[in-house]
Amino acid sequence: MSNARATRLTRRGILAAGGALGLGAVLAACGDDKAKSGDTDSKATAAKSGPWTFKDDRGQTAKADKAPSSIVAFVGVAAALHDYGVDVKGVFGPTKTKDGKADVQAGDLDVSKVTILGNEWGQFNIEKYAALAPDLLVTTMFDDAGTLWYVPDESKKKILALGAPSVGISVYDRQMTEPLQRMLELAKSLGADTAAAKVTAAKKRFEDAAARLRAATKANPGIKVLAGSASQDVFYVSGSNLSIDLEYFKALGVNFVEPSPAVLKASGGWFENLSWENVDKYKADVIMMDNRTSAIQPADITEATWKKLPAVKAGQVIARNPEPILSYDKCAPLLEDLAKAIETAKKVS
Repeated sequence: MSNARATRLTRRGILAAGGALGLGAVLAACGDDKAKSGDTDSKATAAKSGPWTFKDDRGQTAKADKAPSSIVAFVGVAAALHDYGVDVKGVFGPTKTKDGKADVQAGDLDVSKVTILGNEWGQFNIEKYAALAPDLLVTTMFDDAGTLWYVPDESKKKILALGAPSVGISVYDRQMTEPLQRMLELAKSLGADTAAAKVTAAKKRFEDAAARLRAATKANPGIKVLAGSASQDVFYVSGSNLSIDLEYFKALGVNFVEPSPAVLKASGGWFENLSWENVDKYKADVIMMDNRTSAIQPADITEATWKKLPAVKAGQVIARNPEPILSYDKCAPLLEDLAKAIETAKKVS
């Protein structure tokens, strides 16, 4: 993200309902050359001894004399690698909540055993990073310009100048299955046993959950789903394009509330801003709410207009993580929860 872009963005705008949301508005002009996973032709090798390479979603090939072992990663990436048996030494991004517990984006990470370089947007302790002697930096990308998520633009050159190769996994304008596969490939290159029973079982669960969701949408085509996120002054309604989870759910038949393209344009295609007075603009039977710590959670929303929504009154509100942890173990429950919600929802819109 350029300095000009950074100064125009608020923290809330960046972290809102669709993963990058606010970023979309200023990144829309960054070009159309999307790095699709099918184009990357990763040449990863699982060998721990001997040269290591991995071609990422920027088309850049990270190289090392051997598979990296001192890995620093965005917390959600670290959580995914952990599920595959690959541990990292340092993390950045939402790792601990204010009470010291693991953030939802940390998954099953033991947050007491990793060095936290920064817990909020813009935080990245370069001194701590250098002290880890990192041999790989990994994060996601929410645009097609190669912007490394949560790596501050103002210190990016210093961070990358320390010499550790970087890998970016795209979570922009593709279905969830693509970055899931890419993360699996990366884990394998780092020595993970991707044929292990735990991994194959998780993938089977994910595939079964996808089939269940497809069947649920086919049996209940009239159930309308809204993807939202709450802040103090604004309710964000996500469009189904650009976000990896919503694009995939839509492909499986989920009937989403869709703000008009003209309205979405202001955010680069990600979402529509609604005042709390207008939160009832769209009719929905099921509401998926952003469960990240950057968003106000449904139980803490006090606005009367929210409480009057038919889906809220019917108890048909479920959690959504706009930044899914990219392991089959963590993504399968997302499909299962949505399938269950659609299977059991009453038509209230």
